[in-house]
Amino acid sequence: MKKFDFWLQKQRNIQASKHISGKTLLDVGCHHGELFDFILKTRSISGDGIDTVLKSQIVTENYTLHPGMFPSDFRVQKKYDNITFLAVMEHIPLDVLQTYPTLLKDYLNEKGRIIITVPSKKVDYILDVLLFFKLIDGMDLEHHQNFDRNVLKEIFVSNGYHLLHEYRFELGLNIVFVFEKI
Repeated sequence: MKKFDFWLQKQRNIQASKHISGKTLLDVGCHHGELFDFILKTRSISGDGIDTVLKSQIVTENYTLHPGMFPSDFRVQKKYDNITFLAVMEHIPLDVLQTYPTLLKDYLNEKGRIIITVPSKKVDYILDVLLFFKLIDGMDLEHHQNFDRNVLKEIFVSNGYHLLHEYRFELGLNIVFVFEKI
């Protein structure tokens, strides 16, 4: 990843960490555990992450990172206080995404939270320019779809989640959604 990619990732981590409650986390699309490391600078957290960029399992004192795709390659049967999807949902096909609210309930504690960041539609055009000038590596951009950000609210709220927060950050170019299991 280039410096700008790391900066963007850090901005998502800052936003997500504001909404982490409790002590456990499942980070889907965890990369190399940067969200865990960011949170651990100020408070205690433990849990698991999963990402396709990982070649092998990484075990630390506070978290374990698993290689592979969620949920098919995730073999851990635990419940968490939080599940994060930072710049991940826009890569998931809509038919699969519609199954997530039910699937994620099995991984969430009571009042557990799902914290999601997604880029606004404007970002697709900006990323093309940044890629052209080689300012970013643009992880997994080929899997972006014509993603309707509003469908997230509909999918999760209609399946038993309460929308706690929805707001934009980074000059409105990214959106945070925080849902709570009812």
